[in-house]
Amino acid sequence: MFSCSYLCLISTKFAYSMEPLVVRGIINDWKSLQDFSFDFFTQLYSSSNPFYRCQFFPNKTPFKSLREALDSISGHVDADYFKSWYIGWSNCDPSITQKLRQYYKRPSFLPSDSEDSRLDWIFMGTPGYGAPMHIDNVGYPSWQAQIKGSKKWILEPPIECYFTCKRFEITVIKKTIGILCCDLVFR
Repeated sequence: MFSCSYLCLISTKFAYSMEPLVVRGIINDWKSLQDFSFDFFTQLYSSSNPFYRCQFFPNKTPFKSLREALDSISGHVDADYFKSWYIGWSNCDPSITQKLRQYYKRPSFLPSDSEDSRLDWIFMGTPGYGAPMHIDNVGYPSWQAQIKGSKKWILEPPIECYFTCKRFEITVIKKTIGILCCDLVFR
């Protein structure tokens, strides 16, 4: 296990590069590891204020909104009816943000500018392909925690350095944090 000061130094180096940093074993005390589930989010958003129109990514599903996805998939999470689905959304409801932050904390070794602390993103789905290859335009390095299951990241360099930069494939497992400058690589 590395010291926090070492992780602070190394995360700053990776946060601003095209190389990802994967850290394991530092979120073992997060309440989200036990409590986050599809049913948890369905219940959490059941009383969400409808005036908050947060960004929703249906990713090849027929759903037009988070509410529609949660209502449609609820009770069928493991059924063959929904063999393959992957959805993501930003949370912009302050009351839900307050509740979510009780289940995890920002890793202390991350660079101070590595996130927009007002906005949480949540992604979930069944095994298989998730979002199509894309590059984000967020303006700062970001981090992701893998709470359940695993996720394979395929990271492709942008066209400017396609023949000189490396392509990465990483499988992120439960209890892992990945740090990446999402503005620099396709994933």
